[in-house]
Amino acid sequence: MNQHANLTHQALRCDLAAAFRWTVRLNMHEAVANHFSLAVNPEGSRFLINPNGRHFSRITASSLVEIDANDPDTMSRPDAPDPTAWGLHGAIHRACPHAVCVMHVHSVHATVLAALADSHLPAIDQNSAMFHNRHVVDDHYGGMALGEEAERCATLLADPKTHTLVMGNHGVLVIGRSVAEAFNRLYYFERAAETYIRALSTGRPLRVMPGAVAEKTAREWEDYPGFAEAHLAEIRAILDREEADYSA
Repeated sequence: MNQHANLTHQALRCDLAAAFRWTVRLNMHEAVANHFSLAVNPEGSRFLINPNGRHFSRITASSLVEIDANDPDTMSRPDAPDPTAWGLHGAIHRACPHAVCVMHVHSVHATVLAALADSHLPAIDQNSAMFHNRHVVDDHYGGMALGEEAERCATLLADPKTHTLVMGNHGVLVIGRSVAEAFNRLYYFERAAETYIRALSTGRPLRVMPGAVAEKTAREWEDYPGFAEAHLAEIRAILDREEADYSA
């Protein structure tokens, strides 16, 4: 189910702009790289994405570019997105209509995880259990997300249960049915990856949850009422007070 179906187009733009701004506050951005996108039609093919070369801290609702994943002339537009944004996000929006919102970053701890020989995230705490049997690792990095590289990543998200892709040698990508759901997952994946990396650094054995407990906890996260929406609403409330231009 598309969780943002009842929101206005402007509200969708404001939600996405808020996610960009908060990503900067969390220091999960990287120069003028990385991209968030949000489908705005029922088929999932038309989507908003950040403009090429714009720092996350300067993204506004009106600056987001609307493009069509099925339009081969997109990269000829004067406001064409970054080529890797078009490659990766276009491929996912074409292949995975359930991926309403797509967020990709090179955040520190997720990228450390992506650099390990085994980049899976074990369920060692309540946060990491959110991703139990719901994340997949791409072990075949072959360069920037263009052409076949992007298409391969999209195929890894075909199962709607899989909402997080650890991109080996690269970073992390999450999907959701709304900005709130995707951003909440992005936030918690980075927190969980940090906990895991710090736990590994102790050199002591990990307390890994039994599979049944991890699965139960993952389902409880999925069924927790209104949590992701409250998270984003509070972010927007803070931004409304401190960085109100995000909604312009």
